[in-house]
Amino acid sequence: MSYQASFRVWRGDEAGGDLRDYRVEVNEGEVVLDIIHRLQATQAADLAVRWNCKAGKCGSCSAEINGRPRLLCMTRMSTFAEDEVITVTPLRAFPVIRDLVTDVSFNYTKAREIPSFTPPAGLGPGEYRMRQVDVERSQEFRKCIECYLCQNTCHVVRDHEENKENFAGPRYLMRIAELEMHPLDAADRRDAAQDEHGLGFCNITKCCTEVCPEGIHITDNALIPMKERVADRKYDPIVWLGDKLFRRTR
Repeated sequence: MSYQASFRVWRGDEAGGDLRDYRVEVNEGEVVLDIIHRLQATQAADLAVRWNCKAGKCGSCSAEINGRPRLLCMTRMSTFAEDEVITVTPLRAFPVIRDLVTDVSFNYTKAREIPSFTPPAGLGPGEYRMRQVDVERSQEFRKCIECYLCQNTCHVVRDHEENKENFAGPRYLMRIAELEMHPLDAADRRDAAQDEHGLGFCNITKCCTEVCPEGIHITDNALIPMKERVADRKYDPIVWLGDKLFRRTR
């Protein structure tokens, strides 16, 4: 069974643009990305959209559908009423290149600022030992497909361009938490998380968790525990005294 759906798609580039209306055929079982492809094939051959796997694993087709950050390939048309107008716009937190394609290089810059995994000195290959509970704890964070929906919906980035220089965003604060929680990572990342990557900007509204297509509990399992570690490090008087008496660095 097919029907004609009403779509409003943002068209333009860095200089500006607007929403344009289209009527596009929809068939049973299709997702929004299918409709965007049909729109390209039948009415708007020059429509720019980024995509790759169409399986919800590459994170390329991130956009906003009716104002909510989502993956085009994982948003089924059956979730909308047939007479509903579906609005598709580019990610708002990042500069537009053209149409639905945005410049997400901000995220690559933040990724490069985080020091990589640092094993203890003298630990040879094959000598890594971890408990299963530690493996499972960080494995959740490794499900991230870097779609940057969490980065886009975080109001610290989305609504305050001036914060980008000093705020890594939930995706990369989660990366810092993953490394900090790794029992074999020798680096102490707590001060850097607060002072260099802006952990204090996060006010745990859980908006990043709500849009994660992989269902990662970014706020509860990464950001809040990282805030607790930073608080212990910086503000717990007993920890402070222990550091002074025993010259501990961790």
